[in-house]
Amino acid sequence: MFKRFLAILLIFAMTATSFQRYFVYASFELNKDYIAKNLCINRSRPWLHCNGKCYFMKKLRQAEENEKKQTAKDNLSRLEISFFQEPATVSFLQPVIAESSQMDFPAYTYQYSSHYIDAIFRPPKATA
Repeated sequence: MFKRFLAILLIFAMTATSFQRYFVYASFELNKDYIAKNLCINRSRPWLHCNGKCYFMKKLRQAEENEKKQTAKDNLSRLEISFFQEPATVSFLQPVIAESSQMDFPAYTYQYSSHYIDAIFRPPKATA
């Protein structure tokens, strides 16, 4: 149970950084009346019909700046390590030929001949 909760929390934390603008928009839509009455810069001038949009734009700019700062910090925190290595040479051993080459079996000789024996084979004679 704890591992599942921790996994969901980590997934939410990872996605929260990339969807920061959407969270600002959602919080503005949910708290539109409170922002228009208490936090709006133009709340004393209702004829402008701001309704808290100035506060929303201010928070949106802040979110974009935070995102830019975060990406700049991420780029600075990356440490590039260059790895140089000499090219590896592959050498194969030369085959060693033994000087005493004894054969354990006799050499193969081709003993077939195509000469037929005339004394045994006599073709049939034509009867005409």
